[in-house]
Amino acid sequence: MRFKSAAIKDYKRFTDLTVQGIPDTARLIMLAGPNGSGKSSFFDALSSWHKMYARRNTWNDDYHMKVYSREIRPWSEEQISIEFHDPVPSDEQGKKKLVYTRSAFRNDPDFQSNQVQRGPDPLDETRVNRMIDNDIAISRNYQRLVGQVFNIFRVEPMMTDEFTNSLISPIRDPVKRLFPDLVLNSLSNPMEDGTFRFTKRASEGFHFKNLSGGEKAVFDLVLDFVIAKRAYDNTLFCIDEPEAHMNARLQAELLSVLYELIPESCQLILATHSIGMMRRARDIEATSPGSVIFLDFGERNFDQPQVIEPTVPDRAFWSFAYEVALADLAELVAPERVVICEGEPRNKNTGQNYSHDARCYERMFQHEFPEAQFVPGGNASEVADDKRGIGYAIGLLIKGAEVLRLIDRDDQSPEEVSDMNDRGVRVLSKRNLESFLFDDEVLRHLGNSLGKSDKVEELLDKKRAIRESRPDDRPDDLKPASGRIYLACKDVLGLTQPGDNVKTFMRDTLAPMINPEMQVYKDLKRDIFGINST
Repeated sequence: MRFKSAAIKDYKRFTDLTVQGIPDTARLIMLAGPNGSGKSSFFDALSSWHKMYARRNTWNDDYHMKVYSREIRPWSEEQISIEFHDPVPSDEQGKKKLVYTRSAFRNDPDFQSNQVQRGPDPLDETRVNRMIDNDIAISRNYQRLVGQVFNIFRVEPMMTDEFTNSLISPIRDPVKRLFPDLVLNSLSNPMEDGTFRFTKRASEGFHFKNLSGGEKAVFDLVLDFVIAKRAYDNTLFCIDEPEAHMNARLQAELLSVLYELIPESCQLILATHSIGMMRRARDIEATSPGSVIFLDFGERNFDQPQVIEPTVPDRAFWSFAYEVALADLAELVAPERVVICEGEPRNKNTGQNYSHDARCYERMFQHEFPEAQFVPGGNASEVADDKRGIGYAIGLLIKGAEVLRLIDRDDQSPEEVSDMNDRGVRVLSKRNLESFLFDDEVLRHLGNSLGKSDKVEELLDKKRAIRESRPDDRPDDLKPASGRIYLACKDVLGLTQPGDNVKTFMRDTLAPMINPEMQVYKDLKRDIFGINST
């Protein structure tokens, strides 16, 4: 089952929320946003819709309803509408398995069973009614796991090592992947001291209650997935803040494990603040395009109608995600790749055009390379020789970061460019940044994007006339003529608010418009990152 869209009215945080544009290829949906932004309320809405659709359960309380001046408005079925890409089952069992939720409050610190009890059918069980309820699952899943033995033997079982291993290996293996020194090896005797027991380093028979908070959290989610997916095989699995009690490395790996555990016909929806999980989701999407989407609930006024669609995790998205996750530490988070380019940092002399080249590059590559940080390093000589020590300092402070140095081509001969490459310095294939941004391809795209394709040839003619009126300029150098070309763009295309000067025009209008389908983008991508686009 794959989620397509939702319309939610007068429910908890939402006055009129529409979530739409979810592709049928998405197996993983990541809900991002700070605390109180509505992620849990969205899960509550999915759960409430499911209870109404599958069991005809409704509500009239001040938890589920949006309250206006303490007034609780009457409930109506039209308040929540959910659409799926797949046909919605009409049979009772199919309806019951549509949505499966885990709240953020998962706490089952200890249990020990001395009897086996028959529990309800998983499809008939309601563990939590609200996403604020404590979601206890370990002891219930132990009973279900042991119950499988009785169902097979129909009598009190012989808990042989061979049979126990076959029963617990689907749980043991993913847990061991996350905690290599923690091995689930026993269910104990369910008629006496039934509990999960582990081998942990030199300790044998390690009791479940002695696991750390992070180990219990991981074990709970893995166990629950393994047990639940036997009944829930056409389902939206919704987990609120799965990262609780875990470090960032563990959070990322847990996402991979959960993603691999869900059946192909199911979909996983996570609400998280975890940078580790979101970056791992990005990696999954890079490996399998279309499989992951991000929904950003941040910075929205849900007292007004809102529409949420899949968002591209660009630089702005990650900056906000770091701020949410790390507060004042966000600015200290290290990028994976640093490109030192020409230009001056912000100071009293640079004014509004500080870090000009760096800001242009960031606008162009923020979607495909959100982990890259462009920083100004002075003039070409200072960048090439790292005279300001920026690359050296980054190498000391940021372990594992790739540091690239990038300079303009200027008048360098092919031999000089080759020497620079041998020194690890990247050189633009055109004379300077202006020669890329004022390329005919870019100006043509600008006119077409404004719906003024009939003006494109006039603009290109003016550009040629400007070049011809400046015979002393080098043939490959557009920088001296860039100011007049900028004015021609304003005049011919009737631009309004394109930027006060040529530099802001380059940064705020031209750079964001360049996309991976354009040859200019492909050339710059090759020059900077050494990646050839096919």
